[in-house]
Amino acid sequence: MAISSSARNTAALAGVCLASLMFGLEISSVPVILPTLESALPADFRALQWIMNAYTIACTAVLMATGTLADRYGRKRLFIATTAAFGAMSLLCGLAQSASVLIAGRFLQGLAGGAMFTCAVAIISHQFPNGRERGRAFTIWGVVSGIGLGFGPVIGGVIATVASWQWVFLIHAPLSLLALVPAVVGIRESRDPHSKKLDVLGIVTLTLAVFGFAYVITQAAELGAAASLGLAGLALASFLAFLFVEKRATHPMFDFSVFKIRKFSGAIIGCIGMNFSYWPFIIYLPIYFQSGLGLGGEAVGLLLLAYTVPFMVMPPVSNRLLRRFGPQAVIPLGMLAMAGGFIAMWFGSGLVQASWMTLLPGALLAGIGLGLTNTAVTDTTTGSVPSNRAGMASGIDISARLIALAINIPVMGLILVEGIRQSLPEALSVVLDRSQLQALVSSVAAGNLGLLREAYPALALHDPSGAGVHAALVHGFGWVMLYGGISAGVLAAISFLIFGGATLRAEGGEVAACASSARPDA
Repeated sequence: MAISSSARNTAALAGVCLASLMFGLEISSVPVILPTLESALPADFRALQWIMNAYTIACTAVLMATGTLADRYGRKRLFIATTAAFGAMSLLCGLAQSASVLIAGRFLQGLAGGAMFTCAVAIISHQFPNGRERGRAFTIWGVVSGIGLGFGPVIGGVIATVASWQWVFLIHAPLSLLALVPAVVGIRESRDPHSKKLDVLGIVTLTLAVFGFAYVITQAAELGAAASLGLAGLALASFLAFLFVEKRATHPMFDFSVFKIRKFSGAIIGCIGMNFSYWPFIIYLPIYFQSGLGLGGEAVGLLLLAYTVPFMVMPPVSNRLLRRFGPQAVIPLGMLAMAGGFIAMWFGSGLVQASWMTLLPGALLAGIGLGLTNTAVTDTTTGSVPSNRAGMASGIDISARLIALAINIPVMGLILVEGIRQSLPEALSVVLDRSQLQALVSSVAAGNLGLLREAYPALALHDPSGAGVHAALVHGFGWVMLYGGISAGVLAAISFLIFGGATLRAEGGEVAACASSARPDA
């Protein structure tokens, strides 16, 4: 019996949405179990950062290769293979008995997840060629993806409470099988007839650059100034080599011609903006709620919903605004709202009587801003380029998000640690040596305030009430919130300026130019 086109589209959308749901869950559900992993594995503050960042760095490494491979071998075929691999690597993570094994498993899981997610975005663009239908499909995709990202902290907490932390990873094995059924039935195979060769040098140089910067930022305190500067120089050299390789390559992984399209370039700044502020902060936010405000697990879950629910309900609003006012208005406005939300949280956290109520307005505003930005960005990046370059466009889109996330997870961790260090009682820097002080700061950043007095007897004399250490933690988080607000605001202005000169006629010419450059004879 033949399946109707509408039924196939519905099945395809169900498969890619479930895959995107899993991808989001693995970003937002894991932070909730980090305190458990610290004692269960065990793992220190830096290991906890790597458990999160191994996933995002791996996604970054595979994304651009995925765009090329999907264009050449077929988006459906690659989506099926990577979804199955994601389930298998989730099993490995759930069975890990040490931090090093879990970090390795997270890296492999990220390779599969990044490829799976990139294919999902490209599949939607091809499966729904009509602009209005594509907009509705991306709206549904945005809501489902938002459920994974938004409810991830609550889902992760419930799973860990009812079962164990292992099931936060193991649950994805059956979910992967569930996603494969409608995907196999509904997705139409698609590929680029002019697909290019895999750009190995581009993949290697970009991956080394992202990993190098993330490693230096995360491990700077242990490396020392000279080693940190040397590794940072190598990471910069690798990034410059990536630019050189892409400019000279006959078949580049990163097609810079698409940046001639103002809508595409402005939307990419939106991708970056979301991951300079909102998403890296969700990794650290449970620590602030628990140790900074002294809230219990249920209250933390509800506040995380307040942070994420606006993002989940805003896609339909964003889609309507996008159709009426265009991305040049919606994307900068969304990032500006995120900036306002973070500044409001910074102000609320600094009040003498700071509580969850003083944080709530800013958390809601930041979520609204993200919801406005995310759907508009995804629709614009894939819709502003020729249809046969959907794989390339989606690869650049998700790469921009995850490169920014991979860098800003350790950046926010570094800002938090330095803010705590600068705010600790001065007497502690006298009685503790450098390594002891660094260990204390890392323990405070991880939120382990209740165990500090046993590990550091000097606190009984110099901070007997614990008020100084608590104030340092709150102050450090204030630095992080201020960073998120300033960075989102600056990127909103940059996006607005890029969009500002775009006209419908210019865009049409730019798309035609991009299409011409994509042909083999160009």
